[in-house]
Amino acid sequence: MKFDRNSISKIQSLLPVQIFIGYCFIVTGLIVNFIQLLTWICIWPFSKQLYRRINYYLGASLWSQLTSLYTWWSGSSVTLFADPKDIKELQHESSIILVNHRYEIDWLVGMVAAQKTGILGGIKIIGKRSLSLIPILGWSWHFTESIFLRRVWENDKKVLEHDIQQLLNGYPDHYYFTFLMACEGTRFTESKRIESMKYAREKNLPELKYHILPRTRGFTMIMHGAQGKIPAVYNFMLTFTKDSAKPTFRTLLKGHTCKAQMCIRRYPISEIPYDDEKKCANWLQEVFQEKDRMFEYFDQHDTFEGFGIPQVSISQNYSDLLYSLFWLITIGFPSLICLCDLTIDDKHVCN
Repeated sequence: MKFDRNSISKIQSLLPVQIFIGYCFIVTGLIVNFIQLLTWICIWPFSKQLYRRINYYLGASLWSQLTSLYTWWSGSSVTLFADPKDIKELQHESSIILVNHRYEIDWLVGMVAAQKTGILGGIKIIGKRSLSLIPILGWSWHFTESIFLRRVWENDKKVLEHDIQQLLNGYPDHYYFTFLMACEGTRFTESKRIESMKYAREKNLPELKYHILPRTRGFTMIMHGAQGKIPAVYNFMLTFTKDSAKPTFRTLLKGHTCKAQMCIRRYPISEIPYDDEKKCANWLQEVFQEKDRMFEYFDQHDTFEGFGIPQVSISQNYSDLLYSLFWLITIGFPSLICLCDLTIDDKHVCN
């Protein structure tokens, strides 16, 4: 018997099914966190390179469950538009990715794009300190050396300088890290954009139609601290088509399909004035003006096709599906069997 997507979605929307998916993620996430803690205690003091190799795969095993939720569970897609040469460079260099923060799951779709291109294990974030306290996700970001800021400039300056130098001076050969950075600092709303544009007019900065003014200090500091050792910065512009389901976690859990498009552009470090804070800040403002033009084009055409950047085809990467099946077999199914055994035992006791 052949099931269509609507029939499957009805099963996926059942509360017990969603609870089971959540249970599997929580249990496996805590197991990964515990292993990461052990590596931090037992390996980090003696070999940072070995620690980073191990956590590269531990991180990938956890993130893969989220990318599987998007790609395999809900059947959602992300269409990439990029120069094929840029994708090859992305796969073989450490980088900073500038993402827009407009949707509940935009960071997840960024991970899906990373999984497709084979760089998921090296993903890190630059975010506020409170994110590191989130169980499972935040703890894993901490152990995989994401950078967390308190938004107290003097303190953050020291953290950025120390953390980026520590990564650059001891990262294993043939392993690459990628920072996801949302320079807007908060999720987009029209009211926030209007307030942001008031500030832009006061400071004589370029106004944006579809984005919040970027906060430049963190970016300029991390670029200065890297001293040109991060080869490139990438602009990831994410949008969802009009026929996409609402881009939320609840939507994905219910098995509804989201349709994302992402436009990617690479900027080599030679084009970025990282050693001059003012010029580097101006460069970032120009990138966000380009983001605005990208979004405006998509808003008018419901696609990036025709914008001047070709659609790129990437062969399917099944690693996240394999990770998820591994955890399902080792944690999910045994838990169901135990639950059934307990239920049967209870019935015998009652009889």
